[in-house]
Amino acid sequence: MQPKYRRILLKLSGEALAGEQGSGLEFDTVLSICQAVKACAEAGVQVGVVVGGGNFWRGRSSGNMDRTRADHMGMLATAINALGLADALEQLGCDVRVQTAVSMNEIAEPYIRNRAVRHMEKGRIVIFACGTGSPFFSTDTAAALRAAEIEADIILKASMVDGVYDRDPKKDPAAVRYTRLTYMDVLNRNLQVMDFTAATMCRDNDIPILVFNLNDPQNIVRAVCGEDIGTIVNRED
Repeated sequence: MQPKYRRILLKLSGEALAGEQGSGLEFDTVLSICQAVKACAEAGVQVGVVVGGGNFWRGRSSGNMDRTRADHMGMLATAINALGLADALEQLGCDVRVQTAVSMNEIAEPYIRNRAVRHMEKGRIVIFACGTGSPFFSTDTAAALRAAEIEADIILKASMVDGVYDRDPKKDPAAVRYTRLTYMDVLNRNLQVMDFTAATMCRDNDIPILVFNLNDPQNIVRAVCGEDIGTIVNRED
């Protein structure tokens, strides 16, 4: 394995951890994802992970509930997923730290940027939970923020589709997949790569985004090696 990147931020959706059961954690699925993450770490790649919580709770689908409280519940869902990932990685022999943007000192470290970087420099995988710690911000925005803070070379967004399309490929079989986009393409065409705030932050900090399919977890390894998969979003040359 010949990695292209020194330090990555891997963005995992909560739904990806649910496997075929659709909700909660399917441990075999989690383990297969973690095996690919382990391979990257063993190749010398510094790995940070931001995980969503949609397999347990989606704040934006909470009906008449107060939005702030619903988002706080979503942050707790991401903490559950982070602990599940950490357990699987530790079973595989990896050195892992979970850091949370909301204090829960009995079960995880608080997020401290310099400590996170030091962990990665020592070869530890760092999982960032609880989003940004503030309501009204998605875990995509958290991924963009953490990537900027730790100076990641790229955001690897593991998706349930094999890239970015001009329209929903599940609804329209004639949808066309892009292989390369600029940040302005994403913003001007309102393409569903990341939410507007996250995409803008990546543009402002010149952080490339690679969107690829997680149905085969080994795509994480392929992405880290710079293979031609998915859709890459970066600045215009």
